[in-house]
Amino acid sequence: MKFLISFLLLAEFGLCRSENFLLPLKISTFNGSGKELIDKRSSLLGGISLASQPAGTVSFYSMLNNLKGDVGRGYYLEVFIGTPVQKMNVLVDTGSSNFAVAGAANSNIKTYFKPKFSSTYKSSDQFVLVRYTQGSWEGELGTDVVAIPKGPNGTVAINIATILQSEDFFLPGINWQGILGLAYSMLAKPSSSVEPFFDSLVKQLKIPNVFSLQMCGAGLSLIGEEQASPAGGSLVMGGIESSLYKGDIWYTPIKREWYYQIEVLKLEVGEQNLNLDCTEYNSDKAIVDSGTTLLRLPINVFDAVVAAIKQTSKVAEFADGFWSGSQLACWMQGTTPWSYFPEISIYLRGENSTQSFRITILPQLYIQPMADIGVQMECYRFGISSSTNGLVLGATVMEGFYVVFDREQKRVGFSISSCAVIDGSPVSEIAGPFSAADISSNCISRRPRTQPALWIISYALITLCGITLLVSVILLIFPCSHRNDNGLTDDSSLIRNRWK
Repeated sequence: MKFLISFLLLAEFGLCRSENFLLPLKISTFNGSGKELIDKRSSLLGGISLASQPAGTVSFYSMLNNLKGDVGRGYYLEVFIGTPVQKMNVLVDTGSSNFAVAGAANSNIKTYFKPKFSSTYKSSDQFVLVRYTQGSWEGELGTDVVAIPKGPNGTVAINIATILQSEDFFLPGINWQGILGLAYSMLAKPSSSVEPFFDSLVKQLKIPNVFSLQMCGAGLSLIGEEQASPAGGSLVMGGIESSLYKGDIWYTPIKREWYYQIEVLKLEVGEQNLNLDCTEYNSDKAIVDSGTTLLRLPINVFDAVVAAIKQTSKVAEFADGFWSGSQLACWMQGTTPWSYFPEISIYLRGENSTQSFRITILPQLYIQPMADIGVQMECYRFGISSSTNGLVLGATVMEGFYVVFDREQKRVGFSISSCAVIDGSPVSEIAGPFSAADISSNCISRRPRTQPALWIISYALITLCGITLLVSVILLIFPCSHRNDNGLTDDSSLIRNRWK
């Protein structure tokens, strides 16, 4: 999951040498309120965007700016649970499938869901345990009714887990008390028979099986005063809102419906191809995950990216701790090093498998400003990390794009986000189509094992070990008395020869 690492300052006396760069720092005045976007569209359809469907029409006006962001700690949505209503904020996570809220007090949250006060709550008497990249929780599965005040009209009966115990899940300073998993049922716990939230929403409210995300945290400091005025964003349930993006939407197929698994063909750093085999980028899997903070890369890919940045950038001799995420790089106040780092481009398979398109993030997205760290300097962290469980397009990338999860047509779409702007300039780009003739027709080398499969294998091995141990104990208690031709038992012969 999703976390902020504790940082150490870089260079002498814990600070970077201030003479590195002296560049003016300017942050976009966009405050995530969505007001400008709404006003801009007031002359079109009265400010309402409609998506016609066989079941009727869906208005997306109410969904604009329905997200708030704990920058660096995820984006959350307000939901109403139970009867009477209990208000909760839930983290929007496309990398998991359970809907879960705190069901007991925790020192890091201000409120929690109280099932006994809801007349519509029903316990399923099922225990559930969920583990993430970082953090885990356990609780009880049940059902209740949920409404989204800034979402589709209507109330939905959904599966809900009440979190009774957790470890490294509710982080200090967060403003959410639960998680909204938007991935497929294959990832649901305790089994895929637990229908995820969005599946229930589609079935009961008859909305299209599509949702889209805009996350407006580009350029905002990861710690500090912005938390009092959090980043904005929009989760559009049932379609696509045209005011949230610019240009065309480019689609890549969903390769497997568990996570939103896609196919990455190659990476470029400053227009320099890393020249790795395309299976390296998809090692284990490549997914789009709003609940992950960083751009996470398989170890070989990460090492190649860091080496290329060092070679391409104008930054001299950063300590290894900066690249690993344990140190910050700092400059004098009022300066920024963004123009001294290269762009990073990720090529994705197109709907036409012989073609590709690329999404490009500028340094403003992956060289991320920090705040309130106790020194009079401008400090930044590296927004990319290594991964042992696949490539993850997390918030570092997603904050540059309006991302469409078209489950109906099994594809994920990317377009330039209307809020991914700093100092009047966009911090992301999309281009294509490009020929993929020189790239393998299948960059996903093998089918990754699912977590249930790994559990089955683990239990099988434990059972085998138990049987072996039992047989060994029986043999020790009841040794064999078989005799060989020279009159000695096998047992006595072995023992005597071993201890001579």
